[in-house]
Amino acid sequence: MKTTMDPPITLELPLSEPAPVPGCGVCGALARQRADYTAAGNPSRATDCGVEIRNHPHEGGAR
Repeated sequence: MKTTMDPPITLELPLSEPAPVPGCGVCGALARQRADYTAAGNPSRATDCGVEIRNHPHEGGAR
């Protein structure tokens, strides 16, 4: 008898962590926050920071 749940189904490959754009203060701050949340064991907030880095606009569309 199985007493645990199956892991969630992944329908696509998970996105890799986005790299902060060099010289961008916002991206740098978010990357530091992401590292702090990861170290503190809060993967949800760390993921939120990664999403903000990925979606942060830069001139010329650089991301």
